[in-house]
Amino acid sequence: MQGDTSVDRSLADDIIKRVTGLMVEAEDTGKPLEIDPYRAQLFELFVTAHGAGYLEEDAEVDLTSDELCRELADRWGLSHAVRESSASQQKLPTEQLAKMRLLWSVMRMWMEWTYAWQRWEEFHHGKPLDGAE
Repeated sequence: MQGDTSVDRSLADDIIKRVTGLMVEAEDTGKPLEIDPYRAQLFELFVTAHGAGYLEEDAEVDLTSDELCRELADRWGLSHAVRESSASQQKLPTEQLAKMRLLWSVMRMWMEWTYAWQRWEEFHHGKPLDGAE
């Protein structure tokens, strides 16, 4: 990825902040991220990340599903909580489990969109979808 690294990092931080905001809002309202308006807004952030080149292999700023969720897990202390829970052989506290479920939802959607985006050309190379020519 080319460009000013500080601008790239700033945009990436903004995307992460906005994803976090959507997750918190969904959690506060008790609505799943998989429905609108959250799904649509999350997809817009995915498109922005893709357009900035953050989903490319070896990108200087990495917002692939793994890295995005790792960053969110670190910000919320989930990585530490999971290690602690595992070490003590106890369940993850309810609040952290709820955040983990939100994180899994984001990861799943981000991965599915990435897969679909990468395969777009394979299925849309100028032929009609019904196979007629």
